[in-house]
Amino acid sequence: MRPAEIDSLGLFHLLSPAGRELLRQGVQYAECNPGSPILHPGQSVSGAYFVLCGRLRVYTMAPDGTAATLYFIDPGETCVFALNSLFNDLRYPAWVAAEKATRVALIPGPTYRRLFQGEPGVQDATVSALSTLVFRLMGALEEVHACHLDQRLSNFLLTHANGEGEIRITQQQLADHLGTTREVIARLMQGLVAKKLVVSGRGRIRLLDSNSLASPGHKSLI
Repeated sequence: MRPAEIDSLGLFHLLSPAGRELLRQGVQYAECNPGSPILHPGQSVSGAYFVLCGRLRVYTMAPDGTAATLYFIDPGETCVFALNSLFNDLRYPAWVAAEKATRVALIPGPTYRRLFQGEPGVQDATVSALSTLVFRLMGALEEVHACHLDQRLSNFLLTHANGEGEIRITQQQLADHLGTTREVIARLMQGLVAKKLVVSGRGRIRLLDSNSLASPGHKSLI
């Protein structure tokens, strides 16, 4: 199968011939293995990167070593922290790692700036990406302040399960996303299983009762 390339993204379908050629000459590709670090705090950002397939996780680390997910970058999306660092000459503020085997297209900074200056489609997509991130981060911040950890766990399962109601994830990965420990997640998962809201197996969770899972009434304070 031919690897996904940058021209597969709708964002670049409307480029002018000159913009398309500029992109073709400058773009670079990288294959990222699961868990592979991509960026770290304080690192210089060399360009804008877009996920072609797979998924990247952007997260922060607390002084005690626990991690918490800020947002994911799915196929067709770009990292707005990287864009902000690129346009404002700042160092990258977080950690980035591959959630699964991921193919990334890197557009060098000078190339992306030229595309942004001359291509309306790139301008619109950049502004849209920034706006989307603001809403995502505001939602995450509101959830942290308004929800107990067990409801945040339920919300995570509901929003990341596939059409069959399954999510492939380990308890350690859940702990990393929610900024807690595996032991706490294990205890919360035992409660969900006991209430017959989910079935938990090795690296896989299946939702049994999404309506009840979404209700704050099932919470038990820890």
